[in-house]
Amino acid sequence: MAHLEKNIILNALHEGGMLPLFYHDDLNVAIEVVKATYQAGLRVFEFTNRGANALETFTKLVEYANAELPEMGMGIGTIYDAPTAHQFIDAGADFIVTPILNPSVGAVCVAAGVPWIPGVTTLTEIYNARQAGAEVVKLFPGEVVGSVFLRAVRGPMPDLKIMVTGGVRPTRESFTEWFGAGAYCVGMGSNLFPKDVLAEENYGWIEQKIAECMGFVKELR
Repeated sequence: MAHLEKNIILNALHEGGMLPLFYHDDLNVAIEVVKATYQAGLRVFEFTNRGANALETFTKLVEYANAELPEMGMGIGTIYDAPTAHQFIDAGADFIVTPILNPSVGAVCVAAGVPWIPGVTTLTEIYNARQAGAEVVKLFPGEVVGSVFLRAVRGPMPDLKIMVTGGVRPTRESFTEWFGAGAYCVGMGSNLFPKDVLAEENYGWIEQKIAECMGFVKELR
């Protein structure tokens, strides 16, 4: 079960302004990436459910984080259904991220007291997600929907908390675009973890890049 309270996770998402999204079959690589994230100052991390051993790897990653990285919120992404959500919550997930809107996943998260961040692309999906218990929604794919959409929907929904995922780059220009449009936070995957950087085991680069992006957030708020 989750080891951090829901409000701690939601505050960490907003304070850091970003959520790293990462998957790797090698537990040691995943540990090093989470360590780099933590050392940069972030306190949230999403491991994505994209491999055959994702549950086993995530379970061990959570055990490591809980023991060695105080206050690190470990979430799981790419969850489509309620049974899978149950599995990962039992494995220690502090929050659940989904690429789609499935209220049955939301019901599992609400019952467990963990944040649920569902993927949305329309006003109707945003409304239904909030009705089903989502306090933060994920605008995905961001590069398709665009920052103009985000700016527009915040008109009728000024209290809306949106995490933008897809197309966000670790640059001042990209952060200026999305936070200028009203993003609560942004999610980044491959743009934050280039294959060549991982191949070189250059985890210092990852730590530096995350710290730089957190600096952009502070500048823009």
